[in-house]
Amino acid sequence: MRTPLLNVQMDNVNVRVLLHADDAILMAENERVCVFNVVTVSLQVVQHQPVKYEIFPLSPLSRHRISIVKRKVLVLDLDETLIHSHHDGVVRQTTVKPGTPPDFVLKVTIDRHPVRFFVHKRPHVDFFLDIVSQWYELVVFTASMEIYGAAVADRLDNNRGILRRRYYRQHCTPDMGSYTKDLSAICGDLASVFILDNSPGAYRAYPDNAIPIKSWFSDPMDTALLNLLPLLDALRFTQDVRSVLSRNLHLHRLW
Repeated sequence: MRTPLLNVQMDNVNVRVLLHADDAILMAENERVCVFNVVTVSLQVVQHQPVKYEIFPLSPLSRHRISIVKRKVLVLDLDETLIHSHHDGVVRQTTVKPGTPPDFVLKVTIDRHPVRFFVHKRPHVDFFLDIVSQWYELVVFTASMEIYGAAVADRLDNNRGILRRRYYRQHCTPDMGSYTKDLSAICGDLASVFILDNSPGAYRAYPDNAIPIKSWFSDPMDTALLNLLPLLDALRFTQDVRSVLSRNLHLHRLW
């Protein structure tokens, strides 16, 4: 059995996590239950090594399991989850440090006025999308206007064809000055869909179908997306994502 490696940045050092993936997936016969048991997790400090998540071929047991469960849908928020942006010189020092170059600039017209958005990508977002697109059908769901959200999604997709399905503000439900996102409109089978979003209000109607993530603005050492990869790697083997995600509600952990 080969062991996947994950190096993550924690407190200014890289920590390598060794996960026995096959041992981490113990399947119960009840279709509502899939128990994750990390048998061996070994931590060691590894200085000055790049962050990576190595994918190894699945074992026969894992290949069989993935063949009998439905391919799931991972819904992705944009702002403060995958990216952060500001427009035309409006830079808050509490978010983006003045002088920090954007990863890309978008020029859009809003209410007949040209607006430039300076977009910063969350660390490791491109690698994250490369990996999870192999495991899930990806859907963008943002409360932003379509003219902006579509342009951001285009740049993140980068002609890879992994972010084809997209939902915008007009698809959200207004709720006391904010917006909620109806996951049932994306996938009628709630056992097979979940959302990654920094705003709990966006998924208040579907707490068992959500993974919270801390808002990102400018931290270049952020590893939240990388930290999620072991969970997302394992979650695709479940019959019902709620059987796992509902267990974390008392902590509402931010990855």
